[in-house]
Amino acid sequence: KQLRHFIVENEKSARKFLKLAGCIDQNELQIQELDKHEQNVDYQGFLLPALNGLDIGLLSEAGAPAVADPGAAIVNAAHQLQIKVRPLTGPSSLLLALMASGLNGQSFCFHGYLPIEKEARIKKIGLLEKDARMRNQTQLFIETPYRNNQLLKDLIAILSPSTKLCIACNISLPDEYIFTRSIASWKKQLPELNKKPCVFLLL
Repeated sequence: KQLRHFIVENEKSARKFLKLAGCIDQNELQIQELDKHEQNVDYQGFLLPALNGLDIGLLSEAGAPAVADPGAAIVNAAHQLQIKVRPLTGPSSLLLALMASGLNGQSFCFHGYLPIEKEARIKKIGLLEKDARMRNQTQLFIETPYRNNQLLKDLIAILSPSTKLCIACNISLPDEYIFTRSIASWKKQLPELNKKPCVFLLL
């Protein structure tokens, strides 16, 4: 609530969140937008207030800042400038999904997005299953929400019947959907995942 400088992905939604969080005087806030699609970004330029002794808050549009999030580049720039970085706890869909999956929480690996090209994606899914089996390691990955259904069909077609798959969808929302089943069990009935944020975990 004491912060007045923020780096965000979207100013409108960030201001809405900050108001709910108790930052009442919106006029005092200095907000810089970080566009994840922009090329040749001067990340150090975002940190000028910190170089002048002021604290800056980094907000993620969804999830935890710098975890599968463009904010990682800002944090890296802060380290290069020897600016102290202080992480604060908040919701992370990856950890919430892992917590609710019943899969191995002692050894796990997050892969981000799988390849879009079908042949490369099929190969990657096979490698994930191989790693899961050899290392007893939970494999986590995500997909652009409108491609969830196609990814699920590929998983069902490629993975072994005994492999366990957790689908964690709309985490923390009223229609939250988190189930872990074998591939053989999933084949009997597939959920509708189109345009719903999901985390996939396999072991």
